[in-house]
Order: sequence, then C-alpha cells, then structure tokens
Amino acid sequence: MSTNHSGADPLKLADEDGHFRRPASKFRDSVSPDPSAPFPAEKDRYVLYICYGCPWAHRANIVRSLKGLEDIIQLVVMGNMLTSDGWLYDGKHGSAPHDPLYGFTSHSQLYHKADPEYKGRYTVPTLWDKKKETIVNNESAEIIRMFYSAFDELLPVELREVNKPAGGYYPEKLRKDIDSMNEWVYDTVNNGVYKCGFSASQEAYDANIVPLFESLDRLEKHLAERNTTYLWGEHITDSDIRLYTTLIRFDVAYVTIFKCNYKQIRYDYPHLNKWLQRLYWGEDEETKGAFKNTTHFAPIKEGYTMATKSKIVPYGPKHPIIPLDPGM
Repeated sequence: MSTNHSGADPLKLADEDGHFRRPASKFRDSVSPDPSAPFPAEKDRYVLYICYGCPWAHRANIVRSLKGLEDIIQLVVMGNMLTSDGWLYDGKHGSAPHDPLYGFTSHSQLYHKADPEYKGRYTVPTLWDKKKETIVNNESAEIIRMFYSAFDELLPVELREVNKPAGGYYPEKLRKDIDSMNEWVYDTVNNGVYKCGFSASQEAYDANIVPLFESLDRLEKHLAERNTTYLWGEHITDSDIRLYTTLIRFDVAYVTIFKCNYKQIRYDYPHLNKWLQRLYWGEDEETKGAFKNTTHFAPIKEGYTMATKSKIVPYGPKHPIIPLDPGM
C-alpha cells in the first residue's frame, strides 16, 4: 500500500508545458560549531542519507570524505529505485537493505517521521539529526557548506578550513567568483541536463540543450585561458565539487539517457576532460581519492534509466572515464 502523502506525484518530472522545474528544498536549518545552537556540531549525532546515482547527494558524500568526516557523520546509502514513496532500500550495489536507524524501507518514511504533514518530494541528500529525530537540511549546496567548516573543531588541525593553504573550499577572496560561476553552472549544466533529459516536449528540449553546451564551451574556455589544475587555481574549491558530479555522469549517462548527445566530454572538451581525470584518478593530498571512491557508475546508469522509465540500461561506454595519462 502506498504511503505517499506528498499531494503531488514525485514521478511526474515535467510540468504541463513540457519543462522540468526543480522545486525548492523544504528543510533549511544548519549545523553550527556553536554548542548552544539548535543543531550543534557533535560526533555521531547526524546521518547523511544518499543514493549513489544522485549527483546532488554525491556532492555531500565527496565533501564528507574530503573533510575526513567519515567517523563523525554516519552515512546511509539507499537503492536507486525511485517510487511514489521516494527512494527504496534494496541492498544492491553496496546500499543498505533497510534504514539502520528505524528499519524503514522507503525514504518517504523518514520525511514523514520528521513531519507527518510533509508535502513534497523525498529528495537526497538528507541530513538527519538523531537526537531531535528530524531533518536538518535537504539542500545539497547548503549541506556541503556546513561540512566545510561546521565540524572543524572535531577534526585534526590540518583538516580545518582556517589552516588550508588557499583558504579552504570556499575561500573568502574567491567567494564572489565562485558564487557567480555556480549560479550559471547550476542553471544550465547541473540542472540543465535534467531540463533536457526530463523534457516532455521538443520545444522544452530545444530550449535547454543549446544553453547546456554553450556553458560547457564557456567552462572549457575558462580552463584553457587560466591554465590551472582546477577551476580557480591549484586547489579544489566549491565550484569544482559542484561541477564534478555532473561531468562524471555526462558521457556515462547524460549523453545517451538524457539525450545530451551533441558533444562528449572525453572527445570534445580536452581541458574539461583533463580536469575531470585529475579529480577522479587523483589520490594526492588535494583529492584524497574522495572523488573516485564516492563514484559508482553502475548505480548511476541504472538510476537514470529507471528515472526515465526505460527498461534498457546502456551497455557502454567501454571506459566510464578515460584512464589518466601517466604524464599528466
């Protein structure tokens, strides 16, 4: 029996005009380093709920690893089956067979435990407070910013943002540039692939496919002109993390499943491709293996296949990401 109380069909992806529009997240509280705050930073208090296929959840999982928060914030991985009751637990691809806290079988049950009257989509990432038994936040951009610094007092000094050589993942001197880039990248790239893939009309698809590739061209030019390892220099920033989770899925899923097939990252964007390879394959102090270790290609392909109501998971590509040239 369905337990969907959202008042809307979570599986209806496009509006009546054929365009996909992402609804705003509902839970927007913050974890704070202040012990007197409503949600203070504490070890073993919070749980990050994700599924491996979702790029928004992937952002939070990457930052959890980059910051060394694995022993501070519990991780729960759901399966890739999205139903009217939200993401389901199925035990596949390293996911949990059920919610380890409450025995739930679907993500909607967690949302309704936080708010029995909740109406909306049951999205990930979801940051849960075990003490208050409620959702702190379900907006990925805000969760990763919390993870950057809110738990720093619980970490070794070398992992704290104040001690990072370039000012951390969201450095003060680059915030205006980072925020500006994030705005257009979100609209046309991060969310742009969804606006193409979930279009329900030719007009909606055509209106979004061109801006997507114009923005990829713009990112390629940005890297070419700067000649830096990462988007804003020689250190990873918020912009790199947010873009990575889209581009690592691009050739694997968006080209075929979302019909974003005008160009491919590996063949048509040499600077973006090199940037992507360095993040994925890197295991140095900058990347810490966090990008590769949190990327799971089988759930990515299966998840998008099911999201578009197809029954055929694409076989390729032969290499989900091109091996790194030893000379790079």
